[in-house]
Amino acid sequence: MRTAGWSDLVGEFDQWGEGGRTATLWWRDDDAVMASCRLDRLVSTAGDVPISLAVIPATADPGLAAWVAHPSRPREASRLFVLQHGWRHTSRSIDGKKNEFPAERPCHVVRSELTAGRKILTTLFGTRALPVLTPPWNRFASCFLPLLPSCGLSAISRVKPRGTPWPAPGITEVNVHIDLVAWAEDRGFIGEEAALGGIVRHLQARRLGEVDAEEPTGILTHHLVQDEATDAFLSKLIAITQVHPATSWLDAAEVFADAL
Repeated sequence: MRTAGWSDLVGEFDQWGEGGRTATLWWRDDDAVMASCRLDRLVSTAGDVPISLAVIPATADPGLAAWVAHPSRPREASRLFVLQHGWRHTSRSIDGKKNEFPAERPCHVVRSELTAGRKILTTLFGTRALPVLTPPWNRFASCFLPLLPSCGLSAISRVKPRGTPWPAPGITEVNVHIDLVAWAEDRGFIGEEAALGGIVRHLQARRLGEVDAEEPTGILTHHLVQDEATDAFLSKLIAITQVHPATSWLDAAEVFADAL
């Protein structure tokens, strides 16, 4: 795994600026179900930076909708949007890696679950619920992609640089690229050098045309397991991006503009 330091990040931003370009970023947070002190802490850490909140439809608490729309939220709350985090966040894979939507599932069941999930989120969150699927564990069988428009969904967000902006007719893909949780270890922060390495690597690949330069660099968090080290990293990252003229954080409506 490539590592980097803060000076490497600033240097990469500088190179974007020298080329007359803006390094775009976006922030996705997964597994939201209910309002909590952890979500409060997440938004407090974010400050003016917009968050895209991936909500699990089948278990979403109505209180979360009130939390999202609360009038005392910071001014950037207007840029907080909800994405559809699968259906129930339950693995249906017979063997292998966890996957709620493996290829062996019946098409009609997948369509039914995703349609129901979309209905729940639009009922709870109204226009803040965007037609974007973020499948649990970032896995979704490609054979189901053509089903998404019939479920009321027009975009998908997984992990790693996208191969194409349009993986299926009527579907836009914009992914995240750096997961800040060390799932294979202690579920804590992956560490400053690893996190920066991932960010710098994707930004550089975009700048050099090695991956799709139009796909903003995505940061993935999970507020339910987020620790103080992650908070500290995000606070410093935000502080640097807010003073650098060649950076911009996008909200979900901007990220998925082609799908809305």
